[in-house]
Amino acid sequence: MKAIISGGGSGGHIFPAVAIANAIKTRYSDAQILFVGAEGRMEMEKVPASGYEIKGLPIAGLQRQLSLQNIIKNLQLPYRVLKSRHMVKGIIQSFNPDIVVGVGGFASEPTLKVAAQLGYTTLLQEQNSYAGLTNKTLAKSASTICVAYEGMERFFPKNKIVYTGNPVRADIEKMTATHEDGCNHFEVDPTRPILLSVGGSLGARSINRMVLDNLDFFKKNNIQIIWQTGRWMFQEAEEAVRKAGIDEWVKVHQFISRMDLAYAAADVVISRAGAIAISELCLVGKPVILIPSPNVAEDHQTKNAMALVNKGAALMVRDDECNATGLTLANELLNNPVRCSQMSSAIKAMASPCAAEKIVDEIDKLLKK
Repeated sequence: MKAIISGGGSGGHIFPAVAIANAIKTRYSDAQILFVGAEGRMEMEKVPASGYEIKGLPIAGLQRQLSLQNIIKNLQLPYRVLKSRHMVKGIIQSFNPDIVVGVGGFASEPTLKVAAQLGYTTLLQEQNSYAGLTNKTLAKSASTICVAYEGMERFFPKNKIVYTGNPVRADIEKMTATHEDGCNHFEVDPTRPILLSVGGSLGARSINRMVLDNLDFFKKNNIQIIWQTGRWMFQEAEEAVRKAGIDEWVKVHQFISRMDLAYAAADVVISRAGAIAISELCLVGKPVILIPSPNVAEDHQTKNAMALVNKGAALMVRDDECNATGLTLANELLNNPVRCSQMSSAIKAMASPCAAEKIVDEIDKLLKK
């Protein structure tokens, strides 16, 4: 069994890719798996850390913000695309996989396009409720398209769609951590309310600014917060908390590797509305305030969030309103255990466990044809 898995750019693409790889290895103990990613992107670090080999392509995305540097990058894009397709052709022919899986991200476009042209079987995994342009284009040649939301026939051929849910990290899929375990790990008091703030693996400027501009809020309201800042604001946040002398209430982390313990500790979560974050929250059943990123294609995070809001499974705050209202809403939720319990039940009902295994089931079907 030989598989190529391509995609990345953020944890929202990398975590499901690794989960699929792990599920393949569990079923096929002698499987050979090769990842294909984009040079300079997060997958080039995270995938090897998970124990898998990865090849990098010089592919990049279209820069939408106008600047001289971005104009130069956009002018180089056709060359990068052609070079990536040429490189990945050699990678695919050399590795000769049984299946090529695309999970989204810059590298998946040239990889799956070339694989289909060479006659290899391809499978797509779409995480979001609103399909991206790349996957909509690649769907024409894909054999199977695994999705996590209903109504995806708006974007893909109905006969190719299989509802599997989104693969998540194994420690969250099979979470055994208790509230006490999480509190001990993050050195927070289990008798006080605990808020978890995450803006995705890279951080979210508006969410970080909401916390940073309101540091006095936490001590004043006796609320503890576990705060994942991402790389860009970590030092500023750490310094501000130290100067304010509130490290008892505000626990700053650049990146949280043990999200199972963070979820276990939290009473309420503030999060971006990325598809994988939502899938994890559904599995752990935590009350959540979603703040969709406005900087994503087709505003798909708002669509992801509304799928939960419409079923009473989450609250949503607009990105440009979070600084003014986000923490006040979190405080109200922390002081309303009945509402929290209702939201927890509603979000758990939307969970899709064993998604990675279901995707491998689809791979099995394709290999048997």
